[in-house]
Amino acid sequence: MTWTIPNVLTTLRLLAAPAVAVMFLYFTRPWADWFALVLFVGAAITDYFDGYLARMWKQTTKLGTMLDPIADKAMVVIALMVIVGYSSMSPWLVLPATVILFREVFVSGLREFLGDTAGTLKVTRLAKWKTTAQMIAIAVLFAQGVFEHYLWASTAGMDQNLVDAILRGQEEDLHGLQWKMTGMVWSGHVGLWLLWIAAALTLITGFDYFRKATPFLKD
Repeated sequence: MTWTIPNVLTTLRLLAAPAVAVMFLYFTRPWADWFALVLFVGAAITDYFDGYLARMWKQTTKLGTMLDPIADKAMVVIALMVIVGYSSMSPWLVLPATVILFREVFVSGLREFLGDTAGTLKVTRLAKWKTTAQMIAIAVLFAQGVFEHYLWASTAGMDQNLVDAILRGQEEDLHGLQWKMTGMVWSGHVGLWLLWIAAALTLITGFDYFRKATPFLKD
């Protein structure tokens, strides 16, 4: 195996995947949300640079080719598991997450079955857009957790009528409740919309891979 800088970046991204979940085991929120967000965004950035550097330096290797899609899937699957687990199990979040997880397992199974002919399922440009949409959606949803818990911490012990009055602009906002609420609402909506877009792209690319694999599935 050849350990180039692109391969090291890919390996770090693969190790960052379980580390995102570990943040919620060893840290309280919102610190866990912050650490998970920074770790996820940093790992997502390496997804661009490892491939770019490998092509620019002509350091494409079998190890990197094998690890890159595994690292991407591990990041998405584990991050979605954490987000759904710490959410209110809203169907608007669970459904697109389920679609994404099902597709990843299905396509991985197809590639394993095809073996030497798995090259038929080469990553398409649309699949790359799918991965990008997933990464951005998950990062925004992690950011929602940060806003949510800062808002909760700021309103702990306050009378609910006073909180409502501050959010309506009827009382002076000394604790920044309005911008925290705005950040929580907008990041939640944007993250959810991006996740649905990613789920739609996931279905399209999953069907495209199945269509290309169909000739190899006939007896």
